[in-house]
Amino acid sequence: MDCIFCKIVRREIQAKIITESTHSIAFLDAFPLARGHALVVPKKHYSKLQDMSFEDNLDLFSLVHDLIPTVDKFTGATLLASHNGKDAGQEVPHVHIHLIPRNTDDSAGPVHSMFSKRPKLSEKEFDDILLQMKV
Repeated sequence: MDCIFCKIVRREIQAKIITESTHSIAFLDAFPLARGHALVVPKKHYSKLQDMSFEDNLDLFSLVHDLIPTVDKFTGATLLASHNGKDAGQEVPHVHIHLIPRNTDDSAGPVHSMFSKRPKLSEKEFDDILLQMKV
C-alpha cells in the first residue's frame, strides 16, 4: 500500500515517533500547525473511523487520551480533530487524530469559524434530523 501513514507504521518512512501502543502509533506532524502538533493513527489501515474494529478504535482513543496531557504542556489547551473522509477535508485516506496545542492568539478560532455557509434550521428540520440520527 502506498499510504504514507502505513509506511510510517512499517518504519519505511522516518517519523518523530512519540509513543505507540498495540494497535496505534503517535508521532509529530511533519507539517505542524503549532509546536507539539501530533498525529495518532491506527497501525492497521482504515479510511474512516466507522470502518475500524472496536478493539482498534478503543486502542486509538486510549492513546489519544494518554497523550493529551503531554500536548497540553505546550499551551494548556489541545484541539482534537479528525477529518473523516475526503469531503470532510481528509488529505491522507488513513484515519488520524490531530492533537494540536491551541492558544487564544494562534489565529485559528473555534470550529464554528470554519463554516461561512451555516444552515438556518426550523424546529421541524431539527426534529427530522434528530429522528434520522437517533440510534
